Amino acid sequence: MLFLGIDQHARQLTVSLRNEDGDVILARQVSTQPDKVTEFFRRLTRDRLQSDEQFVAVLEVCGFNDWLIRMLEDYRCHKVVLIQPENRQKRKTDRRDAAALSEVLWVNRGRLLAGKPVRGWRVVDIASPVDRENRRLTTLRKETRQARTRVINKIKQILRQHNLQWHMPTKTFPTLAAIAWLKKLVLPAIGRLEMNHLLDDLEHVEKRFKELEQAVAERYRGSEQATLLRTMPGVGGFTAVALACRVGRVERFPRSHSLANYWGLTPGCRNSGEKDQRLGSITKAGSSMARWLLAQVAYQALRKDPRLREWFKRIKRRRGSSIARVAVMRKLATIIWQMLSKRKTYAECRQLSTG
Repeated sequence: MLFLGIDQHARQLTVSLRNEDGDVILARQVSTQPDKVTEFFRRLTRDRLQSDEQFVAVLEVCGFNDWLIRMLEDYRCHKVVLIQPENRQKRKTDRRDAAALSEVLWVNRGRLLAGKPVRGWRVVDIASPVDRENRRLTTLRKETRQARTRVINKIKQILRQHNLQWHMPTKTFPTLAAIAWLKKLVLPAIGRLEMNHLLDDLEHVEKRFKELEQAVAERYRGSEQATLLRTMPGVGGFTAVALACRVGRVERFPRSHSLANYWGLTPGCRNSGEKDQRLGSITKAGSSMARWLLAQVAYQALRKDPRLREWFKRIKRRRGSSIARVAVMRKLATIIWQMLSKRKTYAECRQLSTG
């Protein structure tokens, strides 16, 4: 078996290939143009591999690994390992990075092939195609909602500039009556031009938002994990789908606290010698989207779960409200693990914890 380290960039791949003895037998750069990268892997399988031989590839995580992972699966790649270094090197080049990746893969081949962690490198789970699509869909929905909020705030700012907000026919915005009033509102020439552009943007973003909401609803109906998460207080279809696809295979988390740690909700530490209680702020590793969603869910959970609210108040009296809210987010992450691993609803998991 051969071991291939790939340092991926948008325009080129830097590869380092090692044999079973750990010696580098190929080191070069390959263009990411489809015909050239296809020809490289075709030659690799034809010239470097025996008839029944395979290779293992390791990639450093980036925002566009998907196409390369799919291509490697078509060229006798036994397994693709996606990793992220915990420490950055001071002397960094593409060739050094590719060589380091292939060396890490060869030295730790037993552990990486068995799916075990390697110190100094964070092994990233390769999500399924459905989870990747759901992650992108929920991210688009969040970005569209934020774009809608920005447009609405700009419209309100124009009204405040001319002190016209008092004449709006409805208290809430946007409504059909308020939009019709804005289209007829008399403004200076530049203000009228800006308002017209903002109303057009609002119409487009509202249409995009409805389409994304419909797509999220369809994904929710086809997801068993999202259906379970929907039983949590304050969790709708969008939140359920977004959290479920960012958990992925719950079996890869051995304990409930592993999921909280995966989402960066556990405190960092710098313990040494006699000082073994030097805890810092949360690590904020993993998905920022998951942390943002849990922060929203925490408010509703505190309103509807009396036991959780009492637990929050005890921590708040000792440590303050900010730390207490993060503790609630961490508690919700452990409950999510219990719900998905045991296939039980939120109420059933809470009842089991008291029994």
